Amino acid sequence: HCRQCQRQNGSAFAVNALIETDRVALLSGSIAEIIMTTPSGKGQTIARCPKCMVTVWSHYDMGGLGNCICFIRVGSLDQPDLLPPDVHIFTSTWSQDSLRRRDALFEAAGIDRPAKRTHSK
Repeated sequence: HCRQCQRQNGSAFAVNALIETDRVALLSGSIAEIIMTTPSGKGQTIARCPKCMVTVWSHYDMGGLGNCICFIRVGSLDQPDLLPPDVHIFTSTWSQDSLRRRDALFEAAGIDRPAKRTHSK
């Protein structure tokens, strides 16, 4: 929801599917990786279609997880309706299944799970 993301998307937010990177495969073509600065200073790697420059996925630092999670742009998929939004980041609406998967990623990466944060909606 930050202004920089709004400028990149041309919208108030983007719909992303957070998927473990080892579950993602590029089946054809290629991507152009672009590193963008972020307000946190940690940066963001954006994978774009080299022809039309639409964002296909991106990677954020996410507490040290870096390339372990792909933020796949749902609108770039052939059947985006199969992935309806179920949580908003920066809110308290994470499902228990999502939290378990997040915790498993931190454990696999050998990173202590971040302390629970509260955010206003």
